[in-house]
Amino acid sequence: MSEPALIVMAAGIGSRYGGLKQIEPVGPAGEIILDYSVYDARQAGFGKIIFVINREMELAFRERIDQTIGKYCETEYVYQDLNNLPNGIQVPEEREKPWGTAHAVLSCKDAVESAFAVINADDFYGRTAFLDLADYLQQVKNQESLNKFCMVGYQLKNTLTEYGYVSRGICSVDPQGQLIEVCERTRIMIIDGQVKYSEDDTTWFVIPEDSVVSMNIWGFTCELFGELSDRFARFLAENRGNLSSAEYFLPEVVNQLVEEVKASVQVLPTEEHWFGVTYQDDVIWVKNAVQVLIDNGVYPKKLWG
Repeated sequence: MSEPALIVMAAGIGSRYGGLKQIEPVGPAGEIILDYSVYDARQAGFGKIIFVINREMELAFRERIDQTIGKYCETEYVYQDLNNLPNGIQVPEEREKPWGTAHAVLSCKDAVESAFAVINADDFYGRTAFLDLADYLQQVKNQESLNKFCMVGYQLKNTLTEYGYVSRGICSVDPQGQLIEVCERTRIMIIDGQVKYSEDDTTWFVIPEDSVVSMNIWGFTCELFGELSDRFARFLAENRGNLSSAEYFLPEVVNQLVEEVKASVQVLPTEEHWFGVTYQDDVIWVKNAVQVLIDNGVYPKKLWG
């Protein structure tokens, strides 16, 4: 079986961060978080790396990637273009942000020929997450109408920042480790020593710190692209009155496929700790976490070269 590919979603704009956080240096030789993810993925057996970008950030992003990752890996760039829509649909003039994570993955349909994983560019996932993904994808075979996918499941307590709220997909998982549903909680933070979430910033509810959460690190087969295409047309029709802001999210598509018994999603539990630069204050925290991993021998002081 060919090596699984890795799709990196990098077209999003970090509104809470206030800049192009995808290329914020966090390592001692100027490494960015994505350097560590790709390094781990290559160690785990992934092959081609596909970067989903937008034209506004292309110059700065490609200049940074081509001088490191691009020298050691097979790479391809794909644009998440607002105008990449079914015939007859036009982009509203006021629409600025991308169509969402499911549209980002759909944009890669002509670049992928094997099973593949999907990650965010600005999230640190940990070596074992990629090892588990690669192991699953190198063995998986779809069974007739049932697509067999996977997702790395993190413990909520291992995915929080001290500097503000985060959005997390809270997962319901059955006793066999199969995903039942992902429920998006857009405001989760630590308050008075407890993990809580809110829908309105007024009323807060305690949520178990060991809840399984999705960090948008998935494993799929190419059959997903047909589903994404068909459901994108349906999404646009259902949101025709709200196309200025509606987003086509990957977890929502996965939920639909599971509910319709068109896919099963094996949750691969991990003890890894997530970290990322959601806020400017996170940068020092991430740099310190990377240095600890280097001191423990997980990574060399200089990743590339």
